[in-house]
Amino acid sequence: MAPPKLHVLFCLFICLPQVHPFHWQDPPPLDFRAPAWFHKIQAVMSTGSSGHSKIPKGNGSYPVGSADLMFGYTNESIFLRLYYPSEDHERLDTVWIPNKEYFFGLSKFLGTPHFIGKFLNFLYGSMKTPASWNSPLKTGEKYPLIVFSHGLGGFRTIYSAIGIGLASYGFIVAAVEHRDGSASATYYFDDQVAAKADNKSWLYLKLLKQEEEERVRKEQVRQRAKECSRALSAILDLAYGNPKENILDSDFDLEHLKGAIDGDKIAVIGHSFGGATVIQTLSEDQRFKCGIALDPWMYPVSEELHSKIPQPLFFINSAQFQSSKSIEKMKKFYEPGKERKMITIRGSVHQNFADFTFVTGKIIGNKLTLKGEIDSRVAMDLTEKASLAFLQKHLGLHKDFNQWDPLVEGHDKNLIRGPPSSVVAQSLALQHSPESHAQN
Repeated sequence: MAPPKLHVLFCLFICLPQVHPFHWQDPPPLDFRAPAWFHKIQAVMSTGSSGHSKIPKGNGSYPVGSADLMFGYTNESIFLRLYYPSEDHERLDTVWIPNKEYFFGLSKFLGTPHFIGKFLNFLYGSMKTPASWNSPLKTGEKYPLIVFSHGLGGFRTIYSAIGIGLASYGFIVAAVEHRDGSASATYYFDDQVAAKADNKSWLYLKLLKQEEEERVRKEQVRQRAKECSRALSAILDLAYGNPKENILDSDFDLEHLKGAIDGDKIAVIGHSFGGATVIQTLSEDQRFKCGIALDPWMYPVSEELHSKIPQPLFFINSAQFQSSKSIEKMKKFYEPGKERKMITIRGSVHQNFADFTFVTGKIIGNKLTLKGEIDSRVAMDLTEKASLAFLQKHLGLHKDFNQWDPLVEGHDKNLIRGPPSSVVAQSLALQHSPESHAQN
């Protein structure tokens, strides 16, 4: 039986934007005579669970460290969580969601009362992930670098399973926290005085009206791409020995990054809105040698981008999220002479790429679409290994990740080569129906 607090938390995640991101708008006023959120909590709390999983440790040979970095002031500063190969084997003490305001942001985002955020912070504010906080970077090697972009309603910390997993195989991963209004919450400091006093200025998710959706999402994805490029520039500055100040109160030694990154081996990865950000970033910044889009939300992706990306691009989809229209948009990127790959993880759901899938039990996770039919660890393992094989090939790594090359081609019982078969079947059925011919 899972602790009751799990039931409360994940009833709020039932409406995370990655599940149905096309229709987000301002929530209706709460009706305290019969609040829907209360009935959801009541229903889910009455459901049992067969146990629960924690965020997994990386499967690679490197212990993993983690640190938060912020460069500059105002809402144009660069903010990220860094995962990296570490000297420290012992401490696994990185806080998963480190500020109560992130829970307030999730509460506002989901249209629940403010006190729910306080309650969630009380229950989960101290939850840890398996990385050593501010531990020293393992020096003596040059590491490939990955910039990671979170999904709509996410923030820098909630893809720690991916970040830790890749870092355990010898990558430095910079998980950006976006300031475009798509994070549930984020913060900055107005100036040096505010930073010294730890006087944070908070930005919460921008809720959109339907008529704003297309224009604002395309503006946001362009800003997100610029933030990925600026994060890359900041990390490379440190790698090339140009000093920068981390304005956060941190024990992480930035000097260790000097000479530690191979500037010719850089990739961008993202999930959902972050997947769209991968595509936009590749089109604007040739320093990124390849990209991996995890179940990308194709709605904000402009039609003309398919001709502007020469770099290799890998789509890894869940089985239930993509529409036939989105798949057709992805296929436009398959142009002659360009490296494109696409696989689908059987039995997976959109949230299999985020940490939420690991911190709930099977019954609750399935009920709230945080888990699919496939085991969450199997889905993450397939994502990780297929990504490593793709990265080895296109970053020129001298590792043994090519042992997983067949996964990039969809050769596994849990994989489909190409898009979800159900979407393809549905699309073909529509094409051959009398209604579709009448419309054409």
